Amino acid sequence: MTEIHLSDKQKAFIEEQVNSGAYKSAEDVIADSLSRLGSENEELRAMIAEADAQLARDEFVTYANADAHADAIIERGMRLLDRKS
Repeated sequence: MTEIHLSDKQKAFIEEQVNSGAYKSAEDVIADSLSRLGSENEELRAMIAEADAQLARDEFVTYANADAHADAIIERGMRLLDRKS
């Protein structure tokens, strides 16, 4: 079996999860954590693949500087808020 070394902080977190009733055992905490990590990695890979595909299709926007990008984000947010009200 693989030996795993955890920091005191990590051990305390696991113990807190079990003591709170969120998990039945330390093994359940670790299993759920690994499952979530795997899911997150899959999601990131899919997002990167989609971004690569968009780039290949020339579906991207360039900005002159960071301020212009921030302004575009704010403008998009304001439009989304207007649609909801």
